[in-house]
Amino acid sequence: MNADADAVSLARALQAEADRANERRVLVLAGSRHRGYDRLESILDALPVPITGTTLVGPEDRLRCEQCRQVDASDLLGTTRDVIAVDSHDELQPNALGKVTGAVDGGGLLVLLTPPLEAWPERRGAFADSLAVPPFELDDVTGRFKRRLVRTLRAHRGIAIVDLERDRCEADGLTDPAPRLATEPPTPPSDHRFPTAAYEACLTADQVAAVAAFESLHGTERAVVLEADRGRGKSSAAGLAAGALALDGEDVLVTAPAVRNAAELFDRAGALCERLEGDAATVDSRRIETAAGGSIEFREPTAAVDILESADIVIVDEAAALPVATLESLLAADRIAFATTIHGYEGAGRGFSVRFRDRLAESEHAVTDRTLVEPIRYAAGDPVEAWAFRALLLDARPPVDQLVTDATPETVEYRRLEPDALLADERLLREAFGLLVLAHYRTEPNDLARLLDAPNLAARALLHDGHVVSVALLAREGGLSPDTRAMMYEGGRVRGNMLPDVLTSQLRDEAASEPVGRRVVRIATHHAARSRGLGSHLLERIRAEFAAGSDDGDGPAGVDWLGTGFGTTPGLLEFWRENDYRTVHVSTTRNDASGEYSALMLAPTSDEGGALHDRHADWFVRRFAALSSDALDDLAPDVARALLRSADADAGPSLSMTAHEWRVIAGAAYGPGLFDVDPGPFRDLVVRYLVDDPDTVDLTDREERLLVLRALQGHGWETVADRLEYHSPGQCMRALGDAFCPLVDRYGSDAALEVRARFVDE
Repeated sequence: MNADADAVSLARALQAEADRANERRVLVLAGSRHRGYDRLESILDALPVPITGTTLVGPEDRLRCEQCRQVDASDLLGTTRDVIAVDSHDELQPNALGKVTGAVDGGGLLVLLTPPLEAWPERRGAFADSLAVPPFELDDVTGRFKRRLVRTLRAHRGIAIVDLERDRCEADGLTDPAPRLATEPPTPPSDHRFPTAAYEACLTADQVAAVAAFESLHGTERAVVLEADRGRGKSSAAGLAAGALALDGEDVLVTAPAVRNAAELFDRAGALCERLEGDAATVDSRRIETAAGGSIEFREPTAAVDILESADIVIVDEAAALPVATLESLLAADRIAFATTIHGYEGAGRGFSVRFRDRLAESEHAVTDRTLVEPIRYAAGDPVEAWAFRALLLDARPPVDQLVTDATPETVEYRRLEPDALLADERLLREAFGLLVLAHYRTEPNDLARLLDAPNLAARALLHDGHVVSVALLAREGGLSPDTRAMMYEGGRVRGNMLPDVLTSQLRDEAASEPVGRRVVRIATHHAARSRGLGSHLLERIRAEFAAGSDDGDGPAGVDWLGTGFGTTPGLLEFWRENDYRTVHVSTTRNDASGEYSALMLAPTSDEGGALHDRHADWFVRRFAALSSDALDDLAPDVARALLRSADADAGPSLSMTAHEWRVIAGAAYGPGLFDVDPGPFRDLVVRYLVDDPDTVDLTDREERLLVLRALQGHGWETVADRLEYHSPGQCMRALGDAFCPLVDRYGSDAALEVRARFVDE
């Protein structure tokens, strides 16, 4: 073909068809970089698209249009463009591909500049380099993700491929869609309470129904849940509702993973308030105030939890991108709405649906549900959306409930999910990745590429009748060279070695990066088969495989330790403790997204791993009392209890109080002594008790919380009495003395028992 002229003609035809159908099309320009840019410039000159409607996503500003790097693709979220061209010669970040695809408007084109498709999977760029975590090198990273991507490009409708090296059109991408019938504009409900203008701003009947759902928040103990695929207008609907509520005098608190996630909400709310109140409304990107006395204010999730009582209504946008623990904390609001993406790169709506909806159902809130189906940026059935969902597995989900309902540890098969097997079996890949989506609130397209290409990752699963019922993602860590270990010790950072990095750089153990381990990055069990021991069975099989020293096919034979790290909750700590993992560290700052402190746990599988565990468990227990009254003074008492209960019982020092210190403790427990005189020995005793077998002493949960809040964290008597609902500080003081009595009985020296004898008739 006449390469230049025919490529331009094809682009015109694609754009014209996309415009008629209000759909999108993809044009792949495969070949050398300079040829790709030559064709692209000719195409942009010929298309009836303003330069302001075009964006180049790539490393260089080579065109006259807007340009951004792939790493900054998030800047396009909430915006639309007529044409987006992605230069993928140096690298292709799967997350960026998902984001830019979502920003192409109906009637628009996504242009991919690629190397020749046959050679592309073998090209290694910056993203591939990020997967080459030590001790692996770039040559160890595979090209399976790109191989699969090329396969989807060639298989899907609406995708044109031009081979620039052979000057031929491999596929024209034209679908000849049938004409679409005109639709009537949406109308507001007949009995609506919100202003008519809020409904007139809606683009679809789905949006009207979504805005109307927010009217239910005028009652008490109410919740609204909006679910939608990307591009359905849920954030816009939430914004129109927020504006209507503020115009009615309500104070609306908005939260989301980041302020940019709420930009569309504030844009629509601000436009509505300005339309109805003009200059009387004060509109800002983070706060809106109305003449009626209402307001809309954005706060990050952890900050929002702290000020729930000051708001009349709370709206959570991109709720699926927040941890379940954070969502549960937000449920303390009397009136609350959650807007979430079902299939997206910002978070897994399926995880939200399965993991959080149970908590919501158990609450006192009356729930109104709405699902937005009709797209607003492009027509339903858009072929590019179908391609993006498949290529990036945005709609991946585990098998349907009926297929795994009968699964038990006795019926399942343990399987190593080799990347080549996943690439060859689309169903197996979708089921495994779908479960991994459920395991974490921020599973992204990048994680799909890591699963297929990263040399340090391995997946293991339990299959019931051939279907994935439980899955774990494991990262190889440690085994680093002396030079790398020294670099980490001296402040350098090493990718992909989370546990060794923390133990080396923060805890000053240069030898911690020498043993080889496997960290359980994520583990999930199908919700229809939970509470049957399947997760524990999977961990047991993993331990048996790696402790045996057999060659696992994707790394050195055997490991010295298994480990994990996660945001601490009592339930998670108990799960891992029951599977013989023990706490060796807790972070001293909260995770920005989850608001939780993170725990690291180890399960040694060799003598070298045992030595690593023992010294860090010992150091953890030794420093915990000091941490509790300093960086961890706001740690939840139940989390503190679970952390120490999850530490090895042999960790930390034995009690070595002097006779005088024992007399102080026993005097406060059985006599007129005071805790405040010398809190130090009391703290050591509490730590020892919580690390030991709790069955040896009979204390209630309330008494243990009292020990944590007062003895370990050093909170004042009035604060502790208020939190634990004692009638007065005096009663709280007496309760603390009573709580120490059984500890004196269990651990006390002769000096302590002599004091006890003076005040107690045996």
